[in-house]
Amino acid sequence: MPEKKTLERARRAKREGKSPSTQAGAFVHEEIEHVREGKHGARSAQQAIAIGLSKARKAGIAVPRKKGASAKKKSGGKARAPAKKSGTAARKSTSRRRSSATTKALEREGRAAASHRALSKQATSAARKRSAASRSAAAKKAARTKGSAARSAAARKAARTRARSKS
Repeated sequence: MPEKKTLERARRAKREGKSPSTQAGAFVHEEIEHVREGKHGARSAQQAIAIGLSKARKAGIAVPRKKGASAKKKSGGKARAPAKKSGTAARKSTSRRRSSATTKALEREGRAAASHRALSKQATSAARKRSAASRSAAAKKAARTKGSAARSAAARKAARTRARSKS
């Protein structure tokens, strides 16, 4: 179950008109904090991010599937039953045994997945897969949706960074 502050952050992002992936960022951030504080581990930064995105989807954020992911599993079964027309689809709860097995497996994993180095490497490789035009469009949208106060704060920070790198 996500923490109250995580749900509030996601709701605020939605109110501000941010994209679903930005809204899901609150859940990913929470998951990385969990790994850092030792609640459980993760095999890689990608796994920690995937757990966060999964929580976001369960909380009702419309995070799109990865482009390469298919709607059906290889076994031929349905990956997710379509929602019934009357309200939402009834979700079958995961068995206790399976849930505790997953938790125990995660607890055995390392904590390095949430290190600055691992996250930086993940961000760099993810950005490298995108085109320059796509990255530029994302940066332009970020500038548009940032708001004047946050934009001026970012400008001040950039000026400080430039001053520090000169000396």
